[in-house]
Amino acid sequence: MIDTPRLVDQYCHGVLRTELGLGTFEAHLGAHLGGAVLPAAGTTFFDTQTGFAVRRWCPPLLGLEPHCPPARYLARRRELGAAEAGRRLLRASGISTYLVDTGLPGDLTPPAELGAAGAAEAHEVVRLEPLAERVADASDTVDAFLAGLAEAVHGAAEDAVAFGSASGARDGLAALPDPPGPAEVRGAAGRWLAGRAAGGPITDPVLLRHLLWIAVTAGRPLQLHTEDPASLRGFAAATAGLGTDLVLLHRYPYHRAAAHLTGLHPHVYADLGPVLAHTGARAAAVLAEVLERAPFGKLLFSSGAQGLPELHVVAASTFRSALGRVLGEWVAEGAWSRTDAQRVATMIAADNAKRVYRLAGSR
Repeated sequence: MIDTPRLVDQYCHGVLRTELGLGTFEAHLGAHLGGAVLPAAGTTFFDTQTGFAVRRWCPPLLGLEPHCPPARYLARRRELGAAEAGRRLLRASGISTYLVDTGLPGDLTPPAELGAAGAAEAHEVVRLEPLAERVADASDTVDAFLAGLAEAVHGAAEDAVAFGSASGARDGLAALPDPPGPAEVRGAAGRWLAGRAAGGPITDPVLLRHLLWIAVTAGRPLQLHTEDPASLRGFAAATAGLGTDLVLLHRYPYHRAAAHLTGLHPHVYADLGPVLAHTGARAAAVLAEVLERAPFGKLLFSSGAQGLPELHVVAASTFRSALGRVLGEWVAEGAWSRTDAQRVATMIAADNAKRVYRLAGSR
């Protein structure tokens, strides 16, 4: 049997503090799946691999039988209260360290509160786009904005373990991966600031590329949301040798391409969490495909969880189950030694993240 140690969740968000009815719970399941906010009439998001995994792994942690009906599970959740249910779920997940992306709107627990609920360490991942928008809100000239942007990113690097970007990878980076020139940046900043309402999102592709390149110089790993890793090939090549690691997020069903990219560049890593959580009972097959291509030191566990503590449980449980099945089968066949299988399991579960994010003191 392969033992998976305490996990480092290298990419997640906070959880909701409020009580949840069926509709709200399903909305957050749908958001995690990357689809619609509400299921189609006559259907439910519980009828997905993630929904079935919630019903498999979470009810026993709240004193119910596995696979109990959603209504019964949610009634038990409300009976315990959101705080107590969340505490039980998070502490049973086996996650010892959370790296929390704080860039999403809504009443989500900040890193310290998530860590306290889960009896775990917690560190912040700073989302670049909201940071840039806060700088713009406080700037009255182009020069003030550009100077403030660089200062804000480098200042945030003093406390954050990483930066994250949700839009840079898809807004101009694929075609033009290199840093834009000063004149190009000033022109883009002037146009964006002039047409921007207070609080409006940063959308200009030149500014997004500029923001990513500031982050590259700040000395922290950079988490990149991307569907197709092919869009980041140029950026990966351009940033090689500069000392900043890139971690590819949300890449299913392009997991083979992401695995391949990790083998081409020493500074490129791939996140496993949502890929496995989305595939549920098929997670072992997907994990085996990733392990065909990626160097084992380049893969990182995460939950990708947002809003629901159940998603931390599903990701951790699915990961452990899939890893045990895949590596256990290879050991049984004699293809791997048990010692090597255990070493690789520990690498992916925690040690790779500890190395990439310099978490030397983590549990």
